[in-house]
Amino acid sequence: MFLYRGNIMLMVVTYVALIGLCAGSFINALVWRIHEQAAEQGKKKPSRERLAKLSISKGRSICPHCHHELVAKDLVPLFSWLSLRGQCRYCHKPIAIQYPLVEAATALLFVASYAWWPRDLHGLEIAVFVLWLVVLTGLMALLVYDLRWYLLPNRIVYPLTVIAGLLALLEIVHATHPLTAIFNTVLAVTIGGGLFYVLFQLSKGKWIGGGDVKLGWLLGLVAGTPGKAFLFIFLAAAIGSFISLPLLASNKLKRSSTIPFGPLLIIGGIITVLFGSDILQWYRDTLIL
Repeated sequence: MFLYRGNIMLMVVTYVALIGLCAGSFINALVWRIHEQAAEQGKKKPSRERLAKLSISKGRSICPHCHHELVAKDLVPLFSWLSLRGQCRYCHKPIAIQYPLVEAATALLFVASYAWWPRDLHGLEIAVFVLWLVVLTGLMALLVYDLRWYLLPNRIVYPLTVIAGLLALLEIVHATHPLTAIFNTVLAVTIGGGLFYVLFQLSKGKWIGGGDVKLGWLLGLVAGTPGKAFLFIFLAAAIGSFISLPLLASNKLKRSSTIPFGPLLIIGGIITVLFGSDILQWYRDTLIL
């Protein structure tokens, strides 16, 4: 019996990891295409042919350097990059390490979500979990885009907010007290985006970007409670300080340097979804007298 359960668990983890690799490959394609489309549309005379090739739904996968169309053997997540030793099969130019890293990281996050999902996966909770994986894919796309180009594009933020709203709705339906869950979700959204909105208005966009405000509202929907909303903001600030302070002390980072806050918020949000209840319970049991 234990061996059977172990085999089932291994099979599920393998499937989840493979889906995560495919999601990571989609993320790489999505962020590159959205950026290239924006660059093309910003020209005085955008090329319709170029935009058609960059279509997310209809365009074929191409090398970012030589624009040669890729075939199936070039598109196997992670393994194609390894087999080609990080080079394009056609022009032999290096393919950025970002591609396998994003694919591997997304697969690991999918497996981690399955392994540490805070509730039992049965019934409606399975739908909640699947929808979370979709949200997680979008969050990873935003993280990659913000790290590369210091921007959280609305083309990802807006659809992802709708999906996060569906996730919040499922959580409310699944809740023991739906009215309380609605109230908590509204407070979480208000806290998640409200703080950044105030900072954005006070600084006229100098301290924080408008994309971070929208991301705060989105993550508030995912967090679902005021405590978890405060938690992902705290975690983002703590992680940012942990990274930036040593770099400032060693003069590897200047005070005038720009650090994208979106990825920090996303990391804080992911930690909050998987471990937020345990962290808050530990805080109440240990630090509150």
